[in-house]
Amino acid sequence: VQLQASGGGLVQAGGSLRLSCVVSGLTFSNYKMGWFRQAPGKEREFVAAINRSGRSTYYADSVKGRFTISRDNAKNTVYLQMNSLKPEDTAVYYCAAARFTGDLADAYAYNYSGQGTQVTVSS
Repeated sequence: VQLQASGGGLVQAGGSLRLSCVVSGLTFSNYKMGWFRQAPGKEREFVAAINRSGRSTYYADSVKGRFTISRDNAKNTVYLQMNSLKPEDTAVYYCAAARFTGDLADAYAYNYSGQGTQVTVSS
């Protein structure tokens, strides 16, 4: 199983980035997907999650209204559109896949996680 995140980079505050995560080695449409992030010296934190069909989404309060999670089951890909970025959004962003129902804000609910992509927001 591989989860490959991409799309990170350096952006000024107020800017936008779109992260992608391509998943292989599992039946993508059977998995709920989530995005987490980890800043230096901090614990990994929940950012957003999406159910198997893409009809239901969940967000951390800190990103609600600015970030949008979506998925394309035909492309085995989950996306995170990030707008109005703030310096406090700086972190390594990871995608993760969850097979069974659980607290999608809890990283331990996920079966697989991939290598992250660095997002740096300058002030």
